[in-house]
Amino acid sequence: MAIFGVGAYYGEDVSQKFIDASIVGLGWNEGEAPDLHQIMRSIKPGDIVYIKAAQPGAPLTIKAIGMVLDDSVVTSLESHQLVSFGRRVKWISTDAFVISLEHGKNNVRFNTLYEEFHPGVQKEIIRRVLG
Repeated sequence: MAIFGVGAYYGEDVSQKFIDASIVGLGWNEGEAPDLHQIMRSIKPGDIVYIKAAQPGAPLTIKAIGMVLDDSVVTSLESHQLVSFGRRVKWISTDAFVISLEHGKNNVRFNTLYEEFHPGVQKEIIRRVLG
């Protein structure tokens, strides 16, 4: 199991649309972001994803936590143009919260998609998933 942070800002915050559609995904097509498409393909059933917001100088905001349901991908057609490429998710928590990161370089927080390696973030995500 891995944990991935996913951004949901496409000129506007689409977090609630992700939650309502039970998906996470990318707004860019594969030609524009082949690296992000490769990361999205690597996400497995049972992996945890969270919708995040990371403003410069602000703490990490986690808007929702979910689990990837299966190996299928969601296309732009299936998502009604919400994402170009995504995954189906069962949202476990949609209560937003903030994590202040005291240690670490936080050098991935502005990325659209990344695997989460910060021990404090991992611990809090798992705590909320397990209830």
